Amino acid sequence: MRRPVAIVTGLVLFGEAVGIVLINAVLATVAENQNMSLAGLDPDAMSTGTWAMGGVFGLLLVLCGLIALLAGVRDRALGRFGRITLIGCSVVHGVLGAVTVGLVGWGAFAFMMLVLALLVLTLLAYGPEPRAGEGVGEGAGPAEARAV
Repeated sequence: MRRPVAIVTGLVLFGEAVGIVLINAVLATVAENQNMSLAGLDPDAMSTGTWAMGGVFGLLLVLCGLIALLAGVRDRALGRFGRITLIGCSVVHGVLGAVTVGLVGWGAFAFMMLVLALLVLTLLAYGPEPRAGEGVGEGAGPAEARAV
C-alpha cells in the first residue's frame, strides 16, 4: 500500500507545480499589463518577482514530488534530506490550507488537505528503518537486565 501512496503523492506534487507556475504566470502578466504600482513599487519589479516566485515554488514542488516518487519506485525509506524536505512541504501545505479557506474557498482547502494527507501518509509509510541491533527481541530486555 505504501508504494502507490508515494507514487500518487509524487504525481500530485508534479501537477501542483505546473498549476502554481501557471497561476504565477497569469499574475505576472496581469501585473505587467496593468502598469500600476503598489505602494510605489515598480510594476516591472512586481512582475519579475512574481515570475521568480512561481519558478522557485514550482521547482521546490518538483523536488518534493521527485523525492516522493523515488521513494515509491525504489520502495526504500527516505533519507534525512528527503524526510526534512517532505516535512517542510507538509508544513507549508498545512499553513497554506488554513489561509486558502478565507481567500479562495473550501474547495482549495480540501485540495490542500488532500495533498497534506498524501505527504503525511508517505512520511509515515517510509519512516526511518530500524538500525542494526535495534530489532525486536535483541538487546537487554527486562529479563536480561535483572540477570546482570
